[in-house]
Amino acid sequence: MAKKKRRLVEEPAEEYEFVPAEFNEREFILKDLYGTKILLLVTVLAIIVGIVAAVIYGSDSSLWYAGMIISFATVATMDKILIKAGLRVDMLDMKTRLGNYLLFLMLALGVCIVFINAPFLSPPL
Repeated sequence: MAKKKRRLVEEPAEEYEFVPAEFNEREFILKDLYGTKILLLVTVLAIIVGIVAAVIYGSDSSLWYAGMIISFATVATMDKILIKAGLRVDMLDMKTRLGNYLLFLMLALGVCIVFINAPFLSPPL
């Protein structure tokens, strides 16, 4: 019996070398520090706005929308507030800033809900 011809020709393996991108350690650390400072300030502001909204709701339950307006107005001016506090907002990318805004809204809502319940404020009559 005749031997079959091999139709596939083996090509030499392509050389590949991984070259990592430039990494600026100082910029990474500064960005991380600013992100942490901004997160702490956003958390404090959310607690304050949540308490203010709960007090407004406690005085008159028909003013529930006032707390919502205050919360969204604070988010709208958050960059200006952070700049006035001496923080560089431009160090963070948009995804991180949007995450901080969402965290602010959820935390302010949570604090408001906790404070309008029985142990803290008496329900309006």
